[in-house]
Order: sequence, then C-alpha cells, then structure tokens
Amino acid sequence: MGRYVIRRLLQMIPVFFGATLLIFLMVNVMGDPIAGLCGDRQCDPATAAQLEKEFGLDKPVWQQYLTYMGNVFTGDFGTAFNGQEVTELMASAFPVTIRLTIVAIFFEIVIGISLGVLTGLKRGHPVDTSVLLLTLVVISIPTFVTGLILQLLLGVEWGWIKPAVSSDAPFNELIVPGLVLASVSLAYVTRLTRTSIAENKRADYVRTAVAKGLPRHRVITRHLLRNSLIPVVTFMGTDIGALMGGAIVTERIFNIHGVGYQLYQGILRQNTQTVVGFVTVLVIVFLVANLLVDLLYAVLDPRIRYA
Repeated sequence: MGRYVIRRLLQMIPVFFGATLLIFLMVNVMGDPIAGLCGDRQCDPATAAQLEKEFGLDKPVWQQYLTYMGNVFTGDFGTAFNGQEVTELMASAFPVTIRLTIVAIFFEIVIGISLGVLTGLKRGHPVDTSVLLLTLVVISIPTFVTGLILQLLLGVEWGWIKPAVSSDAPFNELIVPGLVLASVSLAYVTRLTRTSIAENKRADYVRTAVAKGLPRHRVITRHLLRNSLIPVVTFMGTDIGALMGGAIVTERIFNIHGVGYQLYQGILRQNTQTVVGFVTVLVIVFLVANLLVDLLYAVLDPRIRYA
C-alpha cells in the first residue's frame, strides 16, 4: 500500500504541472487584463506599460508561468488587480464553498444512495418507476432554474429561508443552496446505485449469503451494498472537485461569496492571478480526491489489493 501511494503521488506531479500550465495558457489568451483595469476607456501607453511591468505581463508567457509556479511553492499566489492578495481571497472563499460542498455531498449520500438501494431492491415496482422519472426530471432541469424556483418559493413567497445567504454562510443557510448544487449529482448517484445494486443482487456471493441464512439487513449492508458502492464512490470522488469549482451558478443565485463567486469575478474582470490561483487549488483537490477514492476501494472490497 505504501509503495502504491508513493507511486501515485509521483504520478500526480506531471499531472499537476500539465493541468496548471494548460489553465495558465487558457487564461492568458482569454483577453487583455490591462484593458479590463482601465474600464471603458482605453489605457494610455505609459499607464499600460507601467501596469504590465508591475504585474509581470511584459514577460513571455513561459517565463510568467515559471515565475508563478515558483511563487506558488512558497505560498504566494500573487496579487489581484485590486491590490488584494489572492491568498486572502482564498481564505474567505474556500471555507464557504467547503461548507456548501459538505451539505451537497451529505444530500448525495443520504438521499441518493438511499433511493438507489430502495429502487435497486425493488426494480420494476411502481416506486422504482416513480424514482426513475423523478431523477430524469431533475437531470433535465438546469441548475439555475431549480435554484431560482426554490429561491422564489421558499425565500420570497413563503419566507421559509433567506433569499440571500449572509456573509458568514452558516450551515443552516446553506441547506437549500446545497440541495440545489447537489440536485443533478444526486439524481446520477441514485441511478448509478440502483443499477449497481440490481446487478450485484444476482451475484453468486449474494446468493451464497442468503443460502447461509444470514439476516436480510446483513446481506444488504455487508455484502451487497459494499461492492455496489465502488462505482458510486468513483463518481462522488470526482464530483467533489466539480461541486467546488462548478458552484458558480448556485453561489450567484444565493449571493454566496465562495470559490464560484470569486472565479466569476476574476473571469469578468480578466483577473488572471485570481483565476489561475483558485484553479490551481482546485486541481490539487481533484488529485487528492482521486487518490482517496482509489484507497477507499480496498476498504469497500477486500479482494482489491495494491502492490
């Protein structure tokens, strides 16, 4: 196991540099950040030259990237065009998005897996058909539509929640935004769990456990569910980074100042330091989540061993 972890960590190094280089190049060609600093009016040549020198934009792109990565390894993610350190923006944004992601993952685990197990065990029954139709509807509706409808009904019409989340973003205010963020992934988790349960229910090891006279709940939890969760865990592991980075729409609807909000502002203002800094951390989140998912396979299925 130890050698496998070390090998995976070494494999993550070129992936990290490749992903950050790609993001850096994409961000640098999306527009002229100096023009964004000057607003509607065009910068005069002297001011533009001074700003380019101040932010290092007068150097070749490859040199900018090497300088940026060298600073990253010292904990310096640069300075936003408004003069604020990117690390300060991260310190205020990431805790909010992490709480929002925890709420979303909670809904995926509790509701998604529970409905998936229920429908997988009762495949072909009316409850199975109803849940499949419901998940299909959820997948078909865009997230911004779901968010706006819940905000209008629960926040404006009925007054059950605050239409906009406060700056502190406590867990109780993130329940509805978390449900909106998790809605599509929750539907996929339900359908994936259902398919996996239905397939493994006919496996030999399940029939053997039933023939041995084991209680039904033990057969489901100890034998059927553990093996059926492997594809679900794979999906949810990759979904963690997607939820954190893809929360732009949800955070905009509920006025949550998290990672999605900062990425939106950075893209809108062509603030390359902010966008690249946040995406760099998200790349690390993706890589660590994938590593943890691979290690969790051995916990769910004892037959899996890493050399």
